Amino acid sequence: MNRKLIAAATAAVTAAGLTIAVALTTSATAANTADPAVLAAMARDLGISSEQARERLDAEKVAGQTDAALKSRLGTAYAGSWLDGTGHTLTVAVTDPALASAVRSRGAVATTAKHSASALDSAKIKLDAKATTAPDAVPGWYVDVRTNKVVVLARAGGEEQAKAWTAEAGLGGDIVAFEASTENPKPLIDIVGGNAYGLPGGGRCSIGFAVEGGFVTAGHCGSTGGRTSNPGGTIQGSSFPGNDYAWVRTDAGNTPRALVNRYPGTVPVAGSQEAPVGASVCRSGSTTGWRCGTIQQKNASVTYPEGTITGLTRTNACAEPGDSGGSWLTGDQAQGVTSGGSGNCQTGGTIYFQPLTEILQVYNLRLVTTVGPTTTTQPTGTTTTTTTPPGGGGSWAPYTNYGDGAQVTYGGASYRIIQPHTSVPGWEPPNTPALWQRL
Repeated sequence: MNRKLIAAATAAVTAAGLTIAVALTTSATAANTADPAVLAAMARDLGISSEQARERLDAEKVAGQTDAALKSRLGTAYAGSWLDGTGHTLTVAVTDPALASAVRSRGAVATTAKHSASALDSAKIKLDAKATTAPDAVPGWYVDVRTNKVVVLARAGGEEQAKAWTAEAGLGGDIVAFEASTENPKPLIDIVGGNAYGLPGGGRCSIGFAVEGGFVTAGHCGSTGGRTSNPGGTIQGSSFPGNDYAWVRTDAGNTPRALVNRYPGTVPVAGSQEAPVGASVCRSGSTTGWRCGTIQQKNASVTYPEGTITGLTRTNACAEPGDSGGSWLTGDQAQGVTSGGSGNCQTGGTIYFQPLTEILQVYNLRLVTTVGPTTTTQPTGTTTTTTTPPGGGGSWAPYTNYGDGAQVTYGGASYRIIQPHTSVPGWEPPNTPALWQRL
């Protein structure tokens, strides 16, 4: 919207309209610098054009400024505000009708309400204080400024439980309303190595690496069938003692990422090439963050109070309780998950990790990496990939040198190599990636 149109819109506003358009001139420049990706996403998801998205951002910025000013001006008479479906008209509720003119003077629509915003918030605080005793039939509650009430959600058949719980919290009268709900809320989390997750029965461990469908971690963190939290999931397999590994299938909505938390920042996971003795290695965990050392020995056995673990890798990198299950990397190559050891990160120590390769093989898992098949359609209609297509059983294996004409499978599809790597894959990426044809 150009400045002439803005001026025209401003002049056309009447006492009945009173939309946020009256103040568009104050933020048009900000919208013009909006990220194109943001505008595209708004257009896609809100069903509007990119230009309408720009105008909406303008109006919403002005609305925020107007609301802040009115909230300060109205004090305890302020009862909340909201934008209409277009994002252009701001309504501000007041408990004192005499203050409606102050709202209109700022270009907003005024309405009266019984309960102030502070009264609504105070009522909700009473429910928050009783959150641990909320019945399963109540998935949530919130302040609804449009209806001027605190709304308590209740699943089918659970309204009486919701009312009883609300009464126990000291909340009643016309400030509360109950709404039928089918919500089953749960956190949606990016699965990133080194992040904390909740254990069955309490406590925490750290995520090792994201795999397709979930993540791997230490076996001593939980038994098969146990439930994890943040991210929520079910332990599909766990071995401890003897081994110290487990894998968790996470609930729908949690997204495995080819990343490890570096505290701060993240590092990518490109593969799982095993590093030799003497190589540097860094680990990530939710207690002590990012710590590094070197690989001292492999195929080590260590005896914990619960029993002996074999086949571990021994290092001089430190770790502490809560880091268990966390990621070990050399460069961008995944090495294993934290098992245990001795010492701490103040005085140093000896820490062991469970090699990742065994975990992937035992549970037939596929590591989530930054390297994945990127397909392009050729004139002949065939599909090729310029990265090696990872495969399931009897198919492609990482860091294997395939010759011309070799065939593998990936995700149920068959591929034939039509251009091998120009160098043998190893610790460093090849000079030229292989070219595969989908059959």
